[in-house]
Amino acid sequence: MLGLLVGFPIAAAPGPMFFLILRRTLARGWRSGLVSGLGIATGDAIYASIAAFGVVTVLNLLIGQRRWIGLVGGLAILLIGVRAIVVSAPPPRPSPGTGEGRATGAEGVKDYASTLGLTLSNPPTILSFLAVFAGLGVHVGSGWQPAVALVLGVTFGSALWWVLLTTLISLVRQRISPTVTRAISVTSGLALIIFGLLITLQAL
Repeated sequence: MLGLLVGFPIAAAPGPMFFLILRRTLARGWRSGLVSGLGIATGDAIYASIAAFGVVTVLNLLIGQRRWIGLVGGLAILLIGVRAIVVSAPPPRPSPGTGEGRATGAEGVKDYASTLGLTLSNPPTILSFLAVFAGLGVHVGSGWQPAVALVLGVTFGSALWWVLLTTLISLVRQRISPTVTRAISVTSGLALIIFGLLITLQAL
């Protein structure tokens, strides 16, 4: 339960991933958004594990190279935002019964891997977990069971947020016009560009 209370708000915090999942769910359907969200949850789980178990070598590497890692992540988010605006037309809506949001295995892997990579390209996330875990007094020295339980809770909390968010967006998706969908896509693209620029400038 404690891990859930940590993972859910960290995942729900406003940021570029929210706008990316929003756009993907609107454009490609629930499955694409959900798979992308699970990629983020996996990234959170990896960083939570490193923080909880105090993997010093990995921590030092990530913190030491956070400038270059952040630069790559910021530029990637920036390019995704530009692409969202460049797309000139809203995606076609599938008719009922045709498998809304159906994606090939390759597309699903691509969606998952891209958000996992973007999540791992944000080393400050691990600092957040370190601070929270230290405040909670959870570390390997206190026993591996509390650390494992906390990491599992963080993973579930993060995944739960993305399940709820993509489900809500998917329900709204069929009730809004292509024009509104296009406007939301452009707005999401602008937000991603702004986040990408901020992350890139911070890295520099």
